[in-house]
Amino acid sequence: MAQIGYVCLGSNDFDRACGFYDALTAELGGKRLFPTPHGQMFRLGSGAMIMVTRPYNEQEAHPGNGTMLAINVDAQEDVARVYDKALSLGATCEGKPGPRAAFGDFAYFRDPDGNKIALFFSARQAKQ
Repeated sequence: MAQIGYVCLGSNDFDRACGFYDALTAELGGKRLFPTPHGQMFRLGSGAMIMVTRPYNEQEAHPGNGTMLAINVDAQEDVARVYDKALSLGATCEGKPGPRAAFGDFAYFRDPDGNKIALFFSARQAKQ
């Protein structure tokens, strides 16, 4: 079965980004893993990884328009808890925690480099 292994998020302030993701991934049961030639890998719990990276083409990093990383959290209360942690680390709000139709609870923020991130707990998870 195929699954996403990691996603790369570009940064113009690598040290700040690593500090942000050190704290954010710890909030999700994850941790810093290993450096790469241009970046740093972080694990989300036992799942996928995030690589914070300096762009390989040595141009300025910028978030993609319409690009978003969505993180499925383990419990409904984690949506607001992790969102609040992200804001305390310098993220900006893109959508406060709360229900989104029949899909479940979601919250949206942008990391300090402007990358858009969603946190969600689906209504289907609640029924399991």
